[in-house]
Amino acid sequence: MPGAALSTLLLALLSLATATVSDCPSPIWVQFKDSCYIFLQQTIKVESIEDVRSQCTDHGADMISIHNEEENAFILDTLQNQWKGPDDVLLGMFYDTDDASFKWFDNSNMTFDKWADQDGEDLVDTCGFLYTKTGDWRKGNCEVSSVEGTLCKAAIPYDKKYLSDKHILISTLVIAGTVTLTVFGLIIWFLYKRNSGSGFTTVFSTASQSPYNDDCVLVVAEENE
Repeated sequence: MPGAALSTLLLALLSLATATVSDCPSPIWVQFKDSCYIFLQQTIKVESIEDVRSQCTDHGADMISIHNEEENAFILDTLQNQWKGPDDVLLGMFYDTDDASFKWFDNSNMTFDKWADQDGEDLVDTCGFLYTKTGDWRKGNCEVSSVEGTLCKAAIPYDKKYLSDKHILISTLVIAGTVTLTVFGLIIWFLYKRNSGSGFTTVFSTASQSPYNDDCVLVVAEENE
């Protein structure tokens, strides 16, 4: 029983610590490094990409931007195994004809790309799509009639990231202290129960088995008289 109680307590403490250090808006979001991600699994009809983007901005986020291979692999793995997304997911980018370059809607720098080979296409009204079977990016027309889910991303503010490190340290110390006190209390309880049981057995055995018991001597003396 003490072991089962300790296991239950540890699970509760770990759950509490996870909730304490989480920086995302709610448990349905997934955190990766300094950002939180969510895939809104709802098919919507759209007239422009802004209709898709509003799905994210309504949640305090923006459409997905990807800045390195590690992040691209994380999104791909989560889409395949957790979110069960479609084959093509719209990325949060647009082609800026003034600069003749792609840009992210969230105004972050375009520091990474993973385009599949698609040469010779007209890039006007072109958007980017993540092909979830390979992780490559594909170029396609922004004028889609519907999307099967929207992938959104929200950056964690710097002050919250800084505080999260403190949360982790504090939570770790609280858990370690609580577990130590719990184990110490269980040891004391076990020793107390064991000593109590042993003391009772010893007294009983002495009283019943001693050949020099005074009551026995008195009985023998009376019979001799």
